[in-house]
Amino acid sequence: MAEFQELKATARTRTSKGSARAVRRDGQVPGIIYGEAEPPEMIALDYREVLQQVHTGIFLSTVYIVDIDGSKTRVIPRELQLDPVRDFPIHVDLLRLAEDATIAVEVPVHFYNEEESPGLKRGGVLNIVRHTIEMNCRADAIPENVEVDLTGLEIGDSVHVSEITLPGDVELTVTDRDYTVATIVGRMAEIVEEVEEEEGLEGEEIEGEEGEEVEGEEGEGEEGEGAEREGKASKEE
Repeated sequence: MAEFQELKATARTRTSKGSARAVRRDGQVPGIIYGEAEPPEMIALDYREVLQQVHTGIFLSTVYIVDIDGSKTRVIPRELQLDPVRDFPIHVDLLRLAEDATIAVEVPVHFYNEEESPGLKRGGVLNIVRHTIEMNCRADAIPENVEVDLTGLEIGDSVHVSEITLPGDVELTVTDRDYTVATIVGRMAEIVEEVEEEEGLEGEEIEGEEGEEVEGEEGEGEEGEGAEREGKASKEE
């Protein structure tokens, strides 16, 4: 068996909501182990140990050995429930894994060589569309992350999943389309400035047109007044 990190656990016999709350009050996280055509096992994990693993950012794509009172089971976390207010773990579901098991996991995407991207140097922003990529792989060969090289990317360029080099023993779960993983976009400040400049030019054109019309109207008024004066003068004569 490959070396995996261990999580200590104790068996639980009660499955009620009150029992789960009691487990949390004791500084533990209630959980369940299921799968491989075996009965589910109710367990309690150490809260601080679970929280530490959650903070690694790869908790749901890491294989563990759960030591339940001396009995060891290989598992992978499938679901993590968090408190909606305080955002700490309140329950975890763990899937049993056989020796030759192949599973679907979401592997984090890491980006590097930002300084080699002309688009980012010009003030562009890296817009991450997908923070993880889902793939099928052996339980003992899950990649820690997938790396994306940003060298040479300009503003407007995109990185698609087909352009990413994956380990030879993994397969993508989504194969019917070449989806976008990240793009290099322009800064919002520049976009806003361009829009404001365009609006300013349009405003100047409109003011100019209105000014010409007003001058024309005033001219017509002066000509009318002149005609009236001429009429009065002729009468006097």
